[in-house]
Amino acid sequence: MNKKLRIPKSNTKRLIVVMVIFALVGVGLLIRSRAATGDASIEAENGTIVTPAMKASDANASGGQYLKFTGTTASSITLPARAAFYYPWFPETWTVNGAHVFYNPLLGYYDSSAQSVVDSHIKAMDYAKINVAIASWWGKSTHSENTRIPQILSRTQALGSSLKWGFYYEKEGSTNPTVAEIQADLAYIRDTYASNPAFARVGGKPVIFVYNADDTTCEVADRWKQANQGYNFYIALKVFTGYKTCTSQPDSWHQYAPSQAADSQAGYSYAISPGFWRADEAAPRLARDLTRWQSNVGSMVASKAPWQLVTTFNEWGEGTATEAAQDWSSASGYGQYLDALHNQ
Repeated sequence: MNKKLRIPKSNTKRLIVVMVIFALVGVGLLIRSRAATGDASIEAENGTIVTPAMKASDANASGGQYLKFTGTTASSITLPARAAFYYPWFPETWTVNGAHVFYNPLLGYYDSSAQSVVDSHIKAMDYAKINVAIASWWGKSTHSENTRIPQILSRTQALGSSLKWGFYYEKEGSTNPTVAEIQADLAYIRDTYASNPAFARVGGKPVIFVYNADDTTCEVADRWKQANQGYNFYIALKVFTGYKTCTSQPDSWHQYAPSQAADSQAGYSYAISPGFWRADEAAPRLARDLTRWQSNVGSMVASKAPWQLVTTFNEWGEGTATEAAQDWSSASGYGQYLDALHNQ
């Protein structure tokens, strides 16, 4: 197929942007600039274009349609990456089974919907050299996700942060969603969030970690592989005994076990926890020890694991937060646990 380049003089800047995309995509492209509207568009003969785009109609385009770019290109992160589990569900969870959390966040017992809180969290994670925040997600409209997540993404961009956001798919931890249910959720996430430049991608795939806590066989890997066909998400499942032998393999594996100070899943992830003390339990399962934490941070970095996981940034109900608190304040204002991450 012949490739024609038409260059209206009034559209030189847009052409430069299109040519950069052309070089990065590396597939056969037809580059067109539409003088009447000023819109730049790209038609792909083959391959995948990873950028916010929508289908638009044009009788002159092949098949009568072309891709119209609608925003900033969503770039992929480079592994290894430092990631932290993040919980946008306050004030709903300042108590666990009626028991109030033990620790005292420096921001007070905040509301996750407050912009000032979101801004402070983004700045704190930037300080701690966190590349990806894995936000707890229970489904459409749960924990005000339809307002809180858009604010998180927009404030990340507004602050000029390089932080990216992925989701922690929580429903798999208490139920076994069907393939159709998972596909409905993936479609919603894709259409609502995944094209946002602040949403995490690896190799062009939007990132979802899955909390499959009640699954102990390869069935969960089979089910997610089937559900993800045609959606092309980057899926990181939670490990179980024998996970490496599963025929269906996700993109990665992780452990979520904050009662353990450190956990290594060679070739996939390395997770560390500052401590674990649920609000409704009389004693901690893992007592806090700043010296141990500093050592664990060093071991995590030295592991060079693709995913270096902080469990967690702000899960106050289980007492695993590393966010600044009166209980571990420091001169930086970010607290001793984030200081340790900042310094390594």
